[in-house]
Amino acid sequence: MTHTTSGTLTTPDGTHLAYADHRPAGDPEVTFLLLHGLAGHQGEWDTLAAQLSADGHRVVTYDARGHGAGTRTPAATTRGAHVQDAVTLIEELELAPIALLGQSLGGHTAMLLAASHPHLVKSLILIEAGPAGPAPDLPAQIATWLDSWPTPFTSLEEAEAFLGHEAWTRTLEKRSDGWHPGWDRTTIIDTVAELATTAYWEEWSRITCPTLLVQGEHGTMRPDEPSEMLRLRPAATHLTRIPDAAHDVHLDQPDRLYEAIASFLSG
Repeated sequence: MTHTTSGTLTTPDGTHLAYADHRPAGDPEVTFLLLHGLAGHQGEWDTLAAQLSADGHRVVTYDARGHGAGTRTPAATTRGAHVQDAVTLIEELELAPIALLGQSLGGHTAMLLAASHPHLVKSLILIEAGPAGPAPDLPAQIATWLDSWPTPFTSLEEAEAFLGHEAWTRTLEKRSDGWHPGWDRTTIIDTVAELATTAYWEEWSRITCPTLLVQGEHGTMRPDEPSEMLRLRPAATHLTRIPDAAHDVHLDQPDRLYEAIASFLSG
């Protein structure tokens, strides 16, 4: 049986982070920390969290700064600030050593944390995330994507049809004229600023823990990125490609993702 508690943690710079802690009745087999992607929220992990919890694992999720139920316009949006948020959560909740799992931007944060704080992480799972860069057009691409949302949505059904998954509708806010996004546009765009100018291969090469790299069959990783990641860390990295999945592997194929994680843990 799993006991779930929710709370809010305040980071050193005053940013509030909403989190959920799913704990088994006994000692956990593994403690997981799950990090969502850009413009997402911790509820995207509900299915995976339930599956991992049923196996006797402790699972903690949280809304990244500028996302979900936390501080909407934090003082900083840097990669370092995101890493420090996860470190603060790990230390405050006494989670270490953890299995650290992240998708997209959350995966990038997880990768940087594993490189800079190896004593906190015993295994790393990256979903559609890696060190490739720079990507000069990324902020403009993100701005175009956010601006393409036909908001306000007239209903949650319309929002789901546009966004592709029900999970993406859960942070929408109901106003008098319809449903609006729950994020601040400038904050979301600023969050990817460093990815536009920087590659992180050196950080990737420093990671020592076993790593599972999960790629969607129709995902958005650069074509040569997974092979280069394997070349730099061949003994410690396992690559799996999930059929019929795009960038949101955890939403497109949650059961196949769970099976890949379970196989990685047992192997």
